[in-house]
Amino acid sequence: MAIVDLLPKLQGHLPDSIYDQLPGILSFGIDGPKRLSHLLGQCAHESANFTVFTENLNYSAASFCRVWPKRFPTVTDGQNYERNPQKIANKVYANRMGNGDEDSGEGWAYRGRGLIQLTGKSNYEACGEALGVDLVSDPDLVSTPQYAALSAGWFWDKNHLNKYADENDMTGLTKKINGGTHGLDDRVARTQAALDTLMA
Repeated sequence: MAIVDLLPKLQGHLPDSIYDQLPGILSFGIDGPKRLSHLLGQCAHESANFTVFTENLNYSAASFCRVWPKRFPTVTDGQNYERNPQKIANKVYANRMGNGDEDSGEGWAYRGRGLIQLTGKSNYEACGEALGVDLVSDPDLVSTPQYAALSAGWFWDKNHLNKYADENDMTGLTKKINGGTHGLDDRVARTQAALDTLMA
């Protein structure tokens, strides 16, 4: 059975606005239940079960010192950034991923968005070129259901994540998406739940 024929099994398990985008996601080589389950499991974790499409950077100093210890070695280093999402983004994403320095504001402009938290000006630019839309001029488009989903499919394809899904390498897959293994148990559980639904 073709993967597209299995999609109705997911109806009611995803918000309608995301369910409607599944055919577009499949166009990125996500052509089997295992691959789709891995993508959905990762995206469900990254987007708080498909409800949050923009990165939450409202951190206490102690929290972002744990998340970004190289940028904030001590709580004292982070006191001027505490509970200021825009300032935090401009600091932690400065001079990375195609962004300018902290004063450029590009860390905030190109913070994580979409189902897989697309981050950085260079990613927004490349993703926009692939999708035929200017995401650099209008980065908030990545927070809409259509581009939240399509940007996840693009990121998956660009980073060759099917090979991790095919090998059921949850740790490797999570590191490619998250940079670490944050939330690994939840990602595994959500992936298995998606697969169980598709294969029921």
